Formats: sequence, C-alpha cells, structure tokens
Amino acid sequence: MKVVIGADHGGFELKEFLKNNFEYTDISWIDVGTYSAESCDYPLIADKVAETILNKQADIGVLICGSGIGISIAANRHKGIRAALLYSDEIARLSKEHNNANVAVFGARTQSRDDVVKYLTTFLNTPFSNGERHCRRIEELG
Repeated sequence: MKVVIGADHGGFELKEFLKNNFEYTDISWIDVGTYSAESCDYPLIADKVAETILNKQADIGVLICGSGIGISIAANRHKGIRAALLYSDEIARLSKEHNNANVAVFGARTQSRDDVVKYLTTFLNTPFSNGERHCRRIEELG
C-alpha cells in the first residue's frame, strides 16, 4: 500500500515518528514535506497530498498539522478528496466504512502518538462498506 504523508511544521515530528515507527505491513511512504520544523503553510502540504492521491500515485493519504483542522479544510477543497479528522476508533472506522475517506488527518498538538497509531491502524484496516446509500452520498459530494 502506498501512503502519501505530509505535515506542516506543527506536525513535522509526528510525521517523522509515523514514517519511522509505524509497524503496519506493506506500507510504502511517499513523503511530500515539510522536511523540518521551520514554519510553513499547511494548504501547500494538503495540496501536495491531494494531488498525489488524485494522480493515483498513492492509495491513501495522511495529513498532520497542529490541530488537524486547517489541513483538513485545505485537503477537502479538492474534488475527490475525503479527508477525515480522526479522533477516536469509532470515527476512524466510520470515516472509511461509510465515507470511504482517502485521507486520515491528525492534530499533533491535540493527540498522543499512541492514539494516532491506534486510529491510523483502524483506518487502514477498515474496508468501505460499499452500501447503496453510502455510494450515493459520496457521489453527491462530487
């Protein structure tokens, strides 16, 4: 599985932690930045992750900023991107099962590393339910 990952300066350390310590079989990381804790603009990172997914160079995306909110908003501007801010196991499961989310978003300043690993694992292991109502609603998103 190819996973594109990106973070602003607030999420840089968590991004590096996930790339180096996340033990999930079969992940090939594509890192689109940022590459330091120096201040940068999260919309540019969200754009890179979205473009990588939309160009079919990655299967799933992970985005991280301080709260997860701004980078979620930026990612969701792209047609075909369904970025979900994951803050519990249930939300991680439902975002994939019902919404077929293709980007998992985290807040580095609002979540523990252990929780992020747990939610990302749930997200990656949950299939889309592919039910009629879910497909119809995703189609309505555009």
